[in-house]
Amino acid sequence: MPALPDFPWDSLAPFATRAREHADGIVDLSVGSPVDPTPDVVRDALIAATDAHAYPQTMGTPALREAIVRWYARRRGVTLPSVDAVLPTIGSKELVGLLPLLLDVGAGDTVVHPETAYPTYAVGAAIAGARAVAADDPDAWPDNTTLVWLNSPGNPTGSVLDAGALRARVDAARALGAVIVNDECYAELGWEAPFADRPVTSILDHDVIGEASAGGALDGVLSVYSLSKQSNLAGYRAAFVAGDPALVGRILAVRKHAGLIPPAPVQAAMVAALDDDAHVAGQKARYAHRRGMLVAAITQAGFRIDHSEAGLYLWATRGEPALETIAWLAERGILAAPGTFYEGDASTHVRIALTATDERVAAAVARLR
Repeated sequence: MPALPDFPWDSLAPFATRAREHADGIVDLSVGSPVDPTPDVVRDALIAATDAHAYPQTMGTPALREAIVRWYARRRGVTLPSVDAVLPTIGSKELVGLLPLLLDVGAGDTVVHPETAYPTYAVGAAIAGARAVAADDPDAWPDNTTLVWLNSPGNPTGSVLDAGALRARVDAARALGAVIVNDECYAELGWEAPFADRPVTSILDHDVIGEASAGGALDGVLSVYSLSKQSNLAGYRAAFVAGDPALVGRILAVRKHAGLIPPAPVQAAMVAALDDDAHVAGQKARYAHRRGMLVAAITQAGFRIDHSEAGLYLWATRGEPALETIAWLAERGILAAPGTFYEGDASTHVRIALTATDERVAAAVARLR
């Protein structure tokens, strides 16, 4: 078993204890776990599919694979060549953690990930016995790089790579012979132009790789997406990967042997979620309201907000060590995540999530003021 780091959220326990001592209780803005109800259209589909007596298909039902292809065309402007270019997964975190292993990345290989990043990219490299390197600049990617992770929109920063930046990174990965993957699970939650009214650009967009239906355009390129954020399906563990059919086929072959299969009722629920845009727009409006309240209060409290043009978080700083800010917030009954989780001990940022009820967000705003 490879040596893995301590689970970072465990270290928040003392700050959570302090925040819970507030007379009006804790406002937990530390994690991006949805608090709003799962849409009825999705729950109804799950209920209708509960007679799941047969083994589900690892590759996904034809209905689900077709729904994923339709969703990329309708919401991302991406034309995939066939259902062989998509595959459902048991949430996106397991895929992030296991992808190096599934693609036979190992000792002597390097996995590149963003400099400020969700820690599971490095954990996945460790599980496979590979080396993880944090590097945003393609010129700094080592020659033995076999897998590159991008995260646009980013967690925790909310930063977005435009088509030109994505294209430059795809070209650099191909020059190294590396697979490149963009973790896109916040794509429906853009807040600033030009993505306030449309999803953020996918790595599979024709402006990045050319027309996906053209031969070779998808080679070595994958997109990962999750329904946890847009549809409040975190508890369903519902996600998928799309892109190069050859890579999708390799991933599928291993997952068949390992029994990594989304449950049949969840697959049915995913079809309903993917085919209904109304609930996504409604959820985005809820987050926009909470974001507006928090942006105003955090700014008035002396924070500077960096990036944060998309996603479920505000990447904020008071110009002091991150844990000092976490303690300052805990004294006011507010729990956030320190930037040390994402960029090391020298971080001066904290990540403040939008995933709390309107009442709890209003409580945080009052305390910050």
